[in-house]
Amino acid sequence: GWSGTALGLFQLASLPTVFKFLLAMPLDRRGAGQGGYRRWTVELLLAYAVGLLALGWRDLLNEGATLFALAAAAALAGTWADVPVNAWAIRVLPAAGRASAGGIRSMALCLGAIAGGGLMLLAQARWGWQAPFLIMAGALALGAALTLLLRESMDAGRADDGAIASRDEHLDTNDAATLDDTKGQPRSPPQAADTASTTRHAIASLRLPASRRWLPLLALLFPFIGAGWFYLKPLLLDQGLAPQRVAWLVGVAGGAVGAVASIAGARLLKRLGAGRAVRLHAGAGAAALLALTLAIGLNAAPAVLAACAMMVAAAMGATAALAFGRMMSPARPGLRARDYGLQSSLFSLTR
Repeated sequence: GWSGTALGLFQLASLPTVFKFLLAMPLDRRGAGQGGYRRWTVELLLAYAVGLLALGWRDLLNEGATLFALAAAAALAGTWADVPVNAWAIRVLPAAGRASAGGIRSMALCLGAIAGGGLMLLAQARWGWQAPFLIMAGALALGAALTLLLRESMDAGRADDGAIASRDEHLDTNDAATLDDTKGQPRSPPQAADTASTTRHAIASLRLPASRRWLPLLALLFPFIGAGWFYLKPLLLDQGLAPQRVAWLVGVAGGAVGAVASIAGARLLKRLGAGRAVRLHAGAGAAALLALTLAIGLNAAPAVLAACAMMVAAAMGATAALAFGRMMSPARPGLRARDYGLQSSLFSLTR
């Protein structure tokens, strides 16, 4: 019974994604050594599961403020869990495998859209409010358990340990230079030094040649087709389509199309190279959004709207595969969580 506008405003519950670079700070400081990212992943996945269980404790559809607060808390845990997962992937995957990894990640998100945006709505309609939250929390707990079985190579751990030691030695040298020569007392408290260190690392990341080329594209290419994908459900509901039909059309069919397009996008990135792939994906995304705009403006039939929705889903899946694959490249050893978090915050903000 919610309007499309209300559903759109409810997306503000995902605001924590904008601050992902801040959430990444403790990971590189305390968890980048051997097994550290895995530890963070398990703990945050379980926290996410607890947030979903809290959402499913009772029907909250008529308690908007409580529902929004719990949804924001769950989004915070999910956003935070995303950082160690991707930092870990960047750490253990060879550079040649990153395009495929981006395609797999995009496909996983599309399959998540099938489960969360389609099947879980059907489960809620059949079994009640609590059912989808129990299912999703159980899936997260299973994912956390499977994560404990994964092992990373010793070479990856030693490479990061060396980078961390070099970084810490450099920071210690800088901190020593701030001592008062007469009293031997630091001029600023540790928190201020830590903030200054974080600022230096962020500025250094932005100054990397790869970042200067990539970050403007990341801010302009993926977020707008992603916003179109988020907009589809409220839009189709406002056009008079039944909620269950929207769940099947966008959640299930759109997710499946996006998953297939993700794999195709990863293959195109490998075959065409980054430059040509970016131009192709940008053109496809613009064409899909233009087609949807014309269909709405001309009051097109539901079948035409469905076709436009599939175009948006395909463009979103392929472009996400490109974005996720390329986001791994600028990340530096020992600072992978922060570098990934900075990029993720940027495209979340524009989206």
